[in-house]
Amino acid sequence: MALRLVTKTLSSRISPKLCSASLLHSHATSFGFKEVREEEKSQMVGKVFSNVASNYDLMNDFMSGGLHRLWKDRLVSKLSPFPGMKHLDVAGGTGDVAFRILESVNSIKRRALQDPLNDDLQEETRIYVCDINPNMLDVGKNRALEKGLGEDKSLVWVQGDAEALSFEDNSMDGYTIAFGIRNVTHIEKVLSEAYRVLKRGGRFLCLELSHVDIPVFKELYDFYSFSVIPRLGEIVAGDRESYQYLVESIRRFPPQEKFASMIADAGFQKVEYENLVGGVVAIHSGLKI
Repeated sequence: MALRLVTKTLSSRISPKLCSASLLHSHATSFGFKEVREEEKSQMVGKVFSNVASNYDLMNDFMSGGLHRLWKDRLVSKLSPFPGMKHLDVAGGTGDVAFRILESVNSIKRRALQDPLNDDLQEETRIYVCDINPNMLDVGKNRALEKGLGEDKSLVWVQGDAEALSFEDNSMDGYTIAFGIRNVTHIEKVLSEAYRVLKRGGRFLCLELSHVDIPVFKELYDFYSFSVIPRLGEIVAGDRESYQYLVESIRRFPPQEKFASMIADAGFQKVEYENLVGGVVAIHSGLKI
């Protein structure tokens, strides 16, 4: 793992297949390696996630060898949840991150309740799980029921657009988005909305599949991405095309340094990122001051 402040520019080799995608104009919208109109992209992405919703977590286990669970644990540990917090988890329909945050909060509560002098647990925690796709939210709600959390008032399920959130200004203590921001049409709008809804002192954290910059590892990763993952999608989920898009969308996402600069441009301070597994994924963070 490597933690980096935004101080230098990364470079990476780009395969011929990726070069054609990089020739798109800066104002163009991409769907994987294809150029599409902006109004088409949200519909196409919506279809992808409607198709993969029922097998989403199973495929994450297959694709990452279960590592996505450790990556999400790391994301939540960097958030440092606390009882009474108001937190927004965007593109988190299946509840994977929200459940971890709630468990962390409940663990703190259990320890604190052993102290008879502790009276700081009166304010109710609220974890808002926001996703644009109702099918993904349905998966999360069903998982909450299976975990015995169906009636837990700390979890609030909201269908909403990351580019135009319905939450008030300065209303959240924390904001997370895991494996979701690369699928939006306008990354800048998502970052601006994240900044708007966070309170001063609030933390922004983004877990996203990113760019490997170790030459030999990059070649292996590219082979696995383009030759293995779509095939896995076909075998496990019966959907090769959706997983072909998913691996292409990773390559179209900005490199770590570029994305970090976009977070800073949105107004966040103390922006940094941590590469995991050589840059297969990265956790970006920023603070609203």
